[in-house]
Amino acid sequence: MEPTQLVAVPPNINRTPDGRTVVNAKQATMLALLGNPRADYGEDCREPTNPRIKPLIVARRVGPMKVRGLEPAVDSLERIMADIAAREPDIHAILGSAGMLCARFVRGSTTAISNHSWGTAIDLTLAGKLDPRGDGLVQAGLVRIAPIFNAHDWYWGAGFRTEDGMHFEASDGLIRAWAAQGAFGGGAVKPPTASMLSLGDRGPQVRELQAALNLHGAGLLVDGDFGRDTQAAVMAFQGRKRLAVDGVAGRQTLAALGLVGAAGQAALQPA
Repeated sequence: MEPTQLVAVPPNINRTPDGRTVVNAKQATMLALLGNPRADYGEDCREPTNPRIKPLIVARRVGPMKVRGLEPAVDSLERIMADIAAREPDIHAILGSAGMLCARFVRGSTTAISNHSWGTAIDLTLAGKLDPRGDGLVQAGLVRIAPIFNAHDWYWGAGFRTEDGMHFEASDGLIRAWAAQGAFGGGAVKPPTASMLSLGDRGPQVRELQAALNLHGAGLLVDGDFGRDTQAAVMAFQGRKRLAVDGVAGRQTLAALGLVGAAGQAALQPA
């Protein structure tokens, strides 16, 4: 099968070899640990202006391509490319980049900041061809290398509601690990609760939140995108339950929705 041939998204993606789920990096995590890359966004690529982030941006040749992104992400990509070269050399030979650092909104959103904005995500091409976004199909070559990315704790965008097979990003856990190791410099910042969901987040955990809110009459489209409607529904629910009305689905709100277990562990099922 040709690497660029389109195939169905395989089941059980975004799992590490030991069976752990790889979760896409949440907006609250990125903002808390790295700060906002810039003050304004659009659909076009812009440069980060945050003085904390700018010194961390590096440009380097990684395997067969040149990339520009956050230094720990570029370091991690080097290791991933070495593994791909060893395990999938024919795919490695035709890999290219369609962009890494690009401060913008997620395509089709006016609230969700793309993780490209921090330089922790990359879009890949195979033999110069981009995988079409949102058609539910992915290039066969991407299927072959996705487990290698997952093994390095990178999330594959084929798991998003709008399939984005070309897209790979450092996971929420990896971002937290880099922060704990001091990779971002500066003083220590307490990361947000891992199960917290807020405006701009997307993925299966948001779908579960929306479904739970609908059981309380929210009437949301269960699309996995934490937009203004979901934020408003969270605030309405918090008001009825006499919780702090902040529009953020934190531990108390998730518990009230039945999405936190008796032991205090999040019952949300990651991607």
